[in-house]
Amino acid sequence: MSQIPSSADVVIIGAGASGLMCAITAGYRGRSVLLLEHSNKAGRKILMSGGGRCNFTHMHSTPENFLSGNPHFCKSALSRYTPQDFVDMVDRHGIDYHEKTPGQLFCDVSSKEILKMLLTEAEWAGVQLELNCAIEQITPKPEGYSLTTSQGKVECQSLVVATGGLSIPNGGATGFAYDLAERFGMKVTPRRAALVPFTLQPDILTPLKELSGVSQPARVSCKGMSFKEPILFTHRGISGPSVLQISSYWEPGAAVEIDLLPDLDLEGLLKQQRTDHPRWSLVRSLSEHMSKRTAQVLCELWQFGGDSDELGQLSNNRIEEIARAFKHWQVKPSGTEGYRTAEVTIGGIDTNEVSQKTFESKKAPHLFFIGESLDVTGHLGGHNFQWAWASGFACGEAV
Repeated sequence: MSQIPSSADVVIIGAGASGLMCAITAGYRGRSVLLLEHSNKAGRKILMSGGGRCNFTHMHSTPENFLSGNPHFCKSALSRYTPQDFVDMVDRHGIDYHEKTPGQLFCDVSSKEILKMLLTEAEWAGVQLELNCAIEQITPKPEGYSLTTSQGKVECQSLVVATGGLSIPNGGATGFAYDLAERFGMKVTPRRAALVPFTLQPDILTPLKELSGVSQPARVSCKGMSFKEPILFTHRGISGPSVLQISSYWEPGAAVEIDLLPDLDLEGLLKQQRTDHPRWSLVRSLSEHMSKRTAQVLCELWQFGGDSDELGQLSNNRIEEIARAFKHWQVKPSGTEGYRTAEVTIGGIDTNEVSQKTFESKKAPHLFFIGESLDVTGHLGGHNFQWAWASGFACGEAV
């Protein structure tokens, strides 16, 4: 096992997205940088993201795409390192990418290209990266910190914690940042899994299991927020982009409302088709806007007799009831799939505890926290990576 240097200007704990960006930025400023990673591989969540193609930024990322106890906190960093800044780096390395949906950029080939780019930049910046390096003790010094690690001791002027949140523990996630912050008297807000699928109670899950793997365009709403993207029925509940998005706003015990036909005036359509096609079944009518199986299962769930009832037999009240069920489906999740599948952790180190400009702790000089460990959570679609790049860059300019 290699021996780490006895001193460095900057020690960064965590070689994920924000840690790598901070190391690169500080290294190019001429600072000696030691980047420590407790696992055997850097950037594991980068490799796992975007189905292996890494949704590395969102071109329209703004402060409005983030949740935080202090919605203004993220503005400074996001303005200083923009999505275009990261795209410029991607372009310099000749990585091919595409826009999957408006603003969302993915690698054409593999997320490995983004990680290779960052590791290459870190090498050019003179960063020393050490893997399999566990932190055993951190001791404040008059002008910095002394660390005892599994690879020896090191002293530094600036200590940056970039160990992320609790999401995807098999990707190396731990609560290290929260524990350290609390040790130094910093407030940490309650945390929960976000951008995560919902689980459902057996009484509703059982009839829906036949739809496992089926996607349906929808609008999902909760607590005044609404996202119009597909939902995906799963063997445990519901997922898909709109469900992941709304999970960041949902709290246990609350209901979410699902509009399964967001672009359709279903009540008006059924009344018109009752006149034009009175012999059509309800399932026949609905099948023009969703799969026939989806229509059948939902009609059975809500006891609408989909295949047997002809439109001509439906009263106005019955049509209104059908439209209400499909357009205002009230679902009360039993919970979420938790950190195991969550893309991010909502909550974290209170942003009032760190400098908006430098990310230095207000209670522990020369100690910095960046990335997902802070109470800043982005929407789905590359925003969380943009926060990692921006917070890492801003901190790297200061350490």
